Amino acid sequence: MVQIHVNQAHENQFLYNCPCTSTIDETAREIIQIYNLQAKIHHLVPKVEERLLSESKECHTDSILAIRRVLSEAKTYASKDQVLYKKALSSHILRDHIQSIEGAMAANLGLLPDSDLWKQLFSDLELLHEDETQLWWAGKELFRDKRLSDFVGSNEKTKIVIRLRSPG
Repeated sequence: MVQIHVNQAHENQFLYNCPCTSTIDETAREIIQIYNLQAKIHHLVPKVEERLLSESKECHTDSILAIRRVLSEAKTYASKDQVLYKKALSSHILRDHIQSIEGAMAANLGLLPDSDLWKQLFSDLELLHEDETQLWWAGKELFRDKRLSDFVGSNEKTKIVIRLRSPG
């Protein structure tokens, strides 16, 4: 497995593992999906914690503790510290954490994921577009019609650091 260290910004860093035979297109789509899910968690956790402070007088302590536990788990998994521990992120697990936050908010505060207030939490979040974002490594764009092995060789123990770049 090739280990890809995505180093986009100070907070948005993560590891992704894939075979060197993967196409750049499928690798890019998965990396961008992970980046967007990680960004959602980084954006959502402080906003929900802020909302909990305002709701704390009206809610039962157990409800707030349940939400805080879910937030803490999501924040820890999406943390850039996972790079230090050499743990790759998964879009499936990140998606599960977001769904856990949605479920905890719905069960304990009655805030449903399709409500206007929930949508408002994400109103100022900018995400990357899967079809437009480019992967860059060693000063070169990784073209989507090629395989990862075309750029890094066939050694499955290769480690690379890439950046995501939106055109324009």
